[in-house]
Amino acid sequence: MPAERHLHIIAFDVPYPADYGGVIDIYHKIRALQQAGVRVHLHAFTYGRQPAAELDDLCASVRYYPRRTNKTLLFHTFPYIVLSRQSDQLLADLQQDEYPILFEGLHTTWLLNEPALAPRRRVVRMHNIEHDYYRHLALVERNPFKRWYFNAEAEKLKSYEAVLARAHAIAAIAPADALELSTRYARVDCVPAFHPHDEVAALPGRGDFALYHGNLSIGENNRAAVWLAEEVFANPGLQLVIAGSRPSAELKKTISDKPHIRLVADPDPATIYRLVREAQVNVLPTFQSTGIKLKLLAALFTGRHCLVNTPMVSGTGLEQLCVIKDDPDDFRNAVAGLLQQDYAATQQELRKSVLDRDFSNRKNAGKLAGMIFMD
Repeated sequence: MPAERHLHIIAFDVPYPADYGGVIDIYHKIRALQQAGVRVHLHAFTYGRQPAAELDDLCASVRYYPRRTNKTLLFHTFPYIVLSRQSDQLLADLQQDEYPILFEGLHTTWLLNEPALAPRRRVVRMHNIEHDYYRHLALVERNPFKRWYFNAEAEKLKSYEAVLARAHAIAAIAPADALELSTRYARVDCVPAFHPHDEVAALPGRGDFALYHGNLSIGENNRAAVWLAEEVFANPGLQLVIAGSRPSAELKKTISDKPHIRLVADPDPATIYRLVREAQVNVLPTFQSTGIKLKLLAALFTGRHCLVNTPMVSGTGLEQLCVIKDDPDDFRNAVAGLLQQDYAATQQELRKSVLDRDFSNRKNAGKLAGMIFMD
């Protein structure tokens, strides 16, 4: 009988409920590894989200660590997202055995260069090219202090990223990220995002509206929603639903004189799932290309037509499954056309082929386990 395989996973946040990009990947990764026979020992940092009993059912053990929120850390030479997750207790807990360690994101890598852990196999999951991600956050941020913070953090992260040379392997979330990281580090491979979808299941028939969904409190998503409202759906004739948490005052004002645009604020996951399936077109522009957007996977697994711009799909391997337009006029014309076009069975079969090949949780758990356990 083969020996049990144990793995420490250090998560930057409590990965339940799995209700935003990063924790969706972590939670469903844990599920897939557990189903593959790996006993996961989860270490999660807390700052607003509560311990979750649901994680006890998936993991061999779960430990929580408070994130340091002292604002003086903002002025340190190390990135705040890393330094605020420094924990002596975490180091002590990791030293209780010799199991390999998976660091979720650059955020959790404070101990990657720790001499006491040098004999251990250490793998880093990269969710983005973090300095690029923070630079883009700065570009769309209007609050001066937050913009300063995002720019400063981007510079610190660009310098700090060199710690990845200490990892035995790096599991990038997108092919483009893997390609970029491989120019600086050895042993980089792409392990696509883990997600909650078991099969491609678009609804038959035709919807009568387009949908944009996302966490609207994030500057990038707010910018995309405002762009759609101002540039693509400015005039009546095309129905748009915008759904997401904590919509900004700017967005509410932008759509206040546009009765053909409906805002669904703070929807629960069931409502988002229903809207994604019922929409005739899921419109998903972005102005930030690093990583992969989990909402794109949700739309491809459960929705009908998917209309995106180049940054949303560039380097993801999903280009052939989407209609890609960048100019607002082209985007508007594509929406009008897709609202009148049935979602074909041939599109469904192509999605099944591509998504099963590249985004099977079971296959990708096996690939990740191979990187960690040297299978």
